[in-house]
Amino acid sequence: MDLFILGLLILLNGLFSLSEIALVSARKARLEHLAEKGNKRAQTALELSNHPEFFLSAVQIGITLISILTGVYSGEKFSANLLPYLMRWGIKPDVAETLSTILIVIFVTFLSIIFGELIPKRIGLIRAEKLAMATAGPMKMFAQLTYPIVWLLNESSSLFFKLFKIRKSANDAITEEEIKTLITEGTEAGTIEEEEQEIIERVFHLSDRTITSLMTHRSDIIWFDENE
Repeated sequence: MDLFILGLLILLNGLFSLSEIALVSARKARLEHLAEKGNKRAQTALELSNHPEFFLSAVQIGITLISILTGVYSGEKFSANLLPYLMRWGIKPDVAETLSTILIVIFVTFLSIIFGELIPKRIGLIRAEKLAMATAGPMKMFAQLTYPIVWLLNESSSLFFKLFKIRKSANDAITEEEIKTLITEGTEAGTIEEEEQEIIERVFHLSDRTITSLMTHRSDIIWFDENE
């Protein structure tokens, strides 16, 4: 039962980590396309994606609470269970108590990092849009339940930015290099043909060409008079 509860806490931590990375990594263009078709889950995911400070604070609250519960529960239950085994090996009680706590902390931390952070985040990156839509609903509900704390955290963060005069960047426009990178990735993945890639990339170079390189000079034109 103790292991089951520990596993459940770690999985909950993984759910928050997965939803966080999925919502941050999800492509807005894809979510907007699905939302326009009437996909309500995509609409919810897009809403959270457009207000990251709202759901990121909620996610951090969830992860922090779960981490505290995991530490308290594992430290109390598993350390007490391990202590008798260490004492049987002839280790002094005070030393055995400290050692059992250290071993349990290392063990639980390892499980939490692997199954509560790394694996969920890698899964979230691989299936960003799909998982963002799947977890957006529960994350929005959790954020609404913890709204007073979320509001307090956001206001505290805003106050920090004001005190140190840190301004948020308003430049969210996609650059030419980003578009070229997306086109290259699409070509490598087989979504875009190489001929299509060349055509699109030529568009970016069109403004760099002079009028003389596009037109033929009058002196070089060979023409015939229709009346002759």
